[in-house]
Amino acid sequence: MGETELNLNEMLMMRREKLKELIEKGKNPFLVEKFDYTHHSATIKNKFEELEGQKVAVAGRVMSRRGHGKVSFIDLQDSEGRIQIFAKQDAMGEEEYKDLSLLDLGDIIGVKGEVFRTNAGEISIRAEEIIIMTKSLQILPEKFHGLKDQDLRYRQRYVDLIVNPEVKETFILRTKIIKAVREYLDDRGFLEVETPILSPIAGGANARPFATHHNALDIDMYLRIANELYLKRLIVGGFEKVYEMGRMFRNEGMSPKHNPEFTNIELYQAYVDYEEMMRLTENLFAYVAEKALGSTKINYQGTEIELSPPWRRLDMADAVKEFTGVDFSTINTDEEAIAVAKEKGLEIKPGMTRGHIISEMFEEFCEEHLIQPTFITGHPVEISPLAKRNPEDPRKTNRFEAFINTWELANAFSELNDPIDQRQRFEDQVKQKDLGDDEAHPMDTDFLNAIEVGLPPTGGLGIGIDRMIILLTNQPSIRDILLFPTMKPLDE
Repeated sequence: MGETELNLNEMLMMRREKLKELIEKGKNPFLVEKFDYTHHSATIKNKFEELEGQKVAVAGRVMSRRGHGKVSFIDLQDSEGRIQIFAKQDAMGEEEYKDLSLLDLGDIIGVKGEVFRTNAGEISIRAEEIIIMTKSLQILPEKFHGLKDQDLRYRQRYVDLIVNPEVKETFILRTKIIKAVREYLDDRGFLEVETPILSPIAGGANARPFATHHNALDIDMYLRIANELYLKRLIVGGFEKVYEMGRMFRNEGMSPKHNPEFTNIELYQAYVDYEEMMRLTENLFAYVAEKALGSTKINYQGTEIELSPPWRRLDMADAVKEFTGVDFSTINTDEEAIAVAKEKGLEIKPGMTRGHIISEMFEEFCEEHLIQPTFITGHPVEISPLAKRNPEDPRKTNRFEAFINTWELANAFSELNDPIDQRQRFEDQVKQKDLGDDEAHPMDTDFLNAIEVGLPPTGGLGIGIDRMIILLTNQPSIRDILLFPTMKPLDE
């Protein structure tokens, strides 16, 4: 056992010895059930002129302690910040003051006393009573270095929040962003609804689901990869504007932009098209940025991005021509497209068509150039099984994806409401699944039945809320905006 580990064990034991001493004195901190605090640290500092000389009660965690004989200074951290506690034996009494020797960093205390300003000019509380309410039996990271191990920060978010206060600000901002999204939609007459998270069919997106089994019904079920098909059923049922924000689950790889469970929003509006969804998207992003950050101009990792409308509109095939020089308006057969793809070094998979090649070319060579907000339109029908065909070019759909900082943040289309066309596209997806595409859509016969009942012309939109939050909070990874990101378990 190394010296550092030995010292660590000794320090942990000392904390337990202090707890034992408190218990023997009849002051077991874990028996304290409540503490009636009156103020938070930031309130006391912001309203010092009003509160100077007044009695207050605060509660929080001990972050530092400095002692000078019969005088001690304690930095107390609560949910709003930190404030200094000035503890003096004369004011507290000898026996109560002695108990401060049993304090450790990380302990949770309640303090009652008078607000004043020290000779050094620091707003403080002159303690009359200090109650130890929780004894911390672990050791917080050393204050000057903090919790720097990124992996450990994600695994022990509770410690990260204590020692890195700016982390808490990110999650407060996350809540403001989500609230602003809801405000925007609620104010425009959208109804927030809830649809199943567990379903016998995982549809609505091209993704691999998490599978489970329902014992009572003895059926396989799936965590939802999207909520699209249920929401469209509600439009069939007579609702005109609906949305749902919540967790989706996709059994896929992990990256700075991907977590197996993530927050998404989907919304549907009857009697509008994908053009209206474009306007809604750009206006929503601008509204949320203004509401949460005070500006539509943001800085993401050193790049200035302007979110105010209008955003650029660019056809997918035109984007491929712009960034690769390949003009698909002159390429009309699958064979020609595959030949071009091979020249460009793309992997050719079974069943690939001209439409698949356009999509692959776009992903491989174009996305990296889309920094400022851009709507990509004209998606091939092969990769858009739920979108209406473009009447001028039936090989395309009336769909868009919104890109910012090279990321796809939104996906929308004029919803396919032709049940005959929808059935054929589902059948094509089943063929893709048979060829080995784990992410192809399964057949959903009840959804087909709903479409046959009658879906009005409808615009639909999905937005990756986590990606929006990464962008607006200027964080490098999705793990930085999820309180508890998915982590591989450590070996015990």
